[in-house]
Amino acid sequence: MKLKIMIVIVLIAAAWAFGRTGGKVTPHDGPFETRAGREETRQSYQLASGARIEVSGINGPVEVETADTNTAEVHIICSASNPSDLDHHKIIIEQTLNSLSIHGKNKRSWWRMLWGGANVRQQVTLRIPRRSDLTASGVNGSVTVGEIEGAVHVSSVNGRVEVAPSVGASEVNGVNGPVSLGVARLNEQGVSVSGVNGAVELRFGESVNADLSVDGLNGTVSSGLSNMIIEEQPSRSSLRARIGTGGAPIDISGVNGRIRLESTTERR
Repeated sequence: MKLKIMIVIVLIAAAWAFGRTGGKVTPHDGPFETRAGREETRQSYQLASGARIEVSGINGPVEVETADTNTAEVHIICSASNPSDLDHHKIIIEQTLNSLSIHGKNKRSWWRMLWGGANVRQQVTLRIPRRSDLTASGVNGSVTVGEIEGAVHVSSVNGRVEVAPSVGASEVNGVNGPVSLGVARLNEQGVSVSGVNGAVELRFGESVNADLSVDGLNGTVSSGLSNMIIEEQPSRSSLRARIGTGGAPIDISGVNGRIRLESTTERR
């Protein structure tokens, strides 16, 4: 029995020493350029109009630029103080003509979990077609999105979220940080914001008509909109209002912070 215990202790010590000394790193399959403690890739992918783009499981900031193009440009940087950690936290890229998926994948290792796990910082920068549907989830860092002509879904983010004026459905939920969301035009699905621990700012174009519903607010609501009329305020945490002639729904719930509504012209 004592012999078995000693063997286990020796194996754990050897694994720990291997990790501490930055043991040999097996290069990633694919276009990653590997240097000590750093991996970087730049790739371009052809996409059809209206393609679905998904980014998930990233330990670091995500920045999405948009342009009138049919090509997605991907720039990813992964860094770690211990080079061997890079092999345990990879980013997988999968692409078809109608979709692009970029997601982090962790390799399970019992001894790394025992000694606190690997520490890899990731940075994802994309330049995508403006006519795309974008989903970003599970991001430990800020998320910034440029003007987009498709649906935007952002969830489970530990950091600031900022979305430039969009014309499709927008959904933001589960954010630990402030949210700034631009609304150029609304479709019938409208906008949904929920579960935000931070301030929420909505910026509207001149032609937006919507019905606003606020529930579960721990904060205040302020408005710089000249065409907004409060119809009902049943409690300090709830509010119903009409913007313009009313129409598409804007639902905001579970916000721990202030809510600010303003027009894009006012901001300039």
